[in-house]
Amino acid sequence: MTGRAGFVSLIGRPNAGKSTLLNRLVGEKLSIVSARPQTTRNRITGIKNLPHAQVIFVDTPGLHPAAGKLGRFMLTTARRSVEDVDVVCLVVDAPEGDDPGEIVLDPLRRYAGPVFCVLNKVDRVRPKSRMLPLIETWQRGYAFAEIIPVSATEGTNCDRLLDLIVRRLPEHPPFFPPDATSDQPETFFVAEMIREKVFHLTREEVPYAVAVRVEELTERERPGRRGVTSRRSSASRCFYNRRWRCAATGGGTSARCASSGSG
Repeated sequence: MTGRAGFVSLIGRPNAGKSTLLNRLVGEKLSIVSARPQTTRNRITGIKNLPHAQVIFVDTPGLHPAAGKLGRFMLTTARRSVEDVDVVCLVVDAPEGDDPGEIVLDPLRRYAGPVFCVLNKVDRVRPKSRMLPLIETWQRGYAFAEIIPVSATEGTNCDRLLDLIVRRLPEHPPFFPPDATSDQPETFFVAEMIREKVFHLTREEVPYAVAVRVEELTERERPGRRGVTSRRSSASRCFYNRRWRCAATGGGTSARCASSGSG
């Protein structure tokens, strides 16, 4: 029997919980998470390997009115994420009561495959009687193949969502080795971990204007209580586009920021 394999795009408005959902479905923290919107800038690929299926999830920047070059780049990246995929999951922030506006429906009109409406964060919906009208609103907004309430944080209904996704994938051999969790290099995830720290430690416009470049990634051996252990360390630089500069070292566990002039 041939297994199933395919690509699934996670799209939605900023802060809908796409990155948290990707991490939950894959079972690994691959996409950084922040309470601030627009944390994800690039397509993040996460691979879920199952006994008879391989699901390649693609996390994307939030769909929002673009402002500036970075905003337009992120919006273009999000819109293109529905190209050449087998399933699209539109992730909705259920507690916010988001409606099916043009910004999220427009990319779907160019897509002919199955689209799931994933109503996320249902654990925070109060009162629960709000859920039925919300489901009906999205049913009227688009011909979704499935509408599934989930909680990516709690894991509620995520196994059912994964099962429904696998059923929609075509029969195909795996695209990646069985031990792969992403197609991104390790330096990419080191840079993302550092950028996540910047989001947590800085305020105002600083997190959104920072770019991280990993200059060196080394593995060092050091003596431990149970013998020699290995420790990864990185040397990275963060650049802020208004004459700020941040440097982060030590595997992305801390960040040091200094201003090189008035902003």
